[in-house]
Amino acid sequence: MNTERTGLERRAAKHAALADPARLHIVDLLSLGDLSPSELQRRLDMPSNLLAHHLKALEAAGLLARGRSEADRRRSYVRLTADALDGLVPGAAGRARRVVFVCTANSARSQLAAALWKRASTIPVASAGTHPADRVDPGAVAAARRHRLPLRATRPQRLAEIAADGDYVITVCDHAHEELGDLGGLHWSIPDPVRAGTDDAFDATVTTLAGRVGELAPRLAAS
Repeated sequence: MNTERTGLERRAAKHAALADPARLHIVDLLSLGDLSPSELQRRLDMPSNLLAHHLKALEAAGLLARGRSEADRRRSYVRLTADALDGLVPGAAGRARRVVFVCTANSARSQLAAALWKRASTIPVASAGTHPADRVDPGAVAAARRHRLPLRATRPQRLAEIAADGDYVITVCDHAHEELGDLGGLHWSIPDPVRAGTDDAFDATVTTLAGRVGELAPRLAAS
């Protein structure tokens, strides 16, 4: 009975935190991707002190967490906690002609994300890099094989060479996101598995991306 009551109290705290329209809007945005406080401020057109107040309330309810950027340690990204939306149903994400996953080298994260998307959605998908590597990282190829993903070791592509109108761009790399800026799509702040170079790091990347893709795919309609 005490366990049940504790669970109800946690749910009630979440609902209380989301009773404010601005906080609900913040959670809607973060349910799709990670944003820095300055990016949230621009999207919400809200003073920084008021945004800080709302973020603090959402963090106190266990809905939000923060992480430092791998590209610029002075910068942070706000994200939803793993169980933030338990019992809550976010709305539709929008429409897309094609989904394009982007990281710096197009050698691991964006390739794996595209492979996962093919398994989850009928919307066409591509991947690209801001500074493409010469090849797909062998660790990504091996991870795809372990997870039975349709990843071919094709030559990485440059975003500028494949970009088209109607693309729904999702950056999966802090460096790429901060280089490109807010393109109106999404950003997923995913650590670079190539830097660690271990099977565990690549497997963790696949697991994280699979969760993100699984949440977005049913909410994104073809245009």
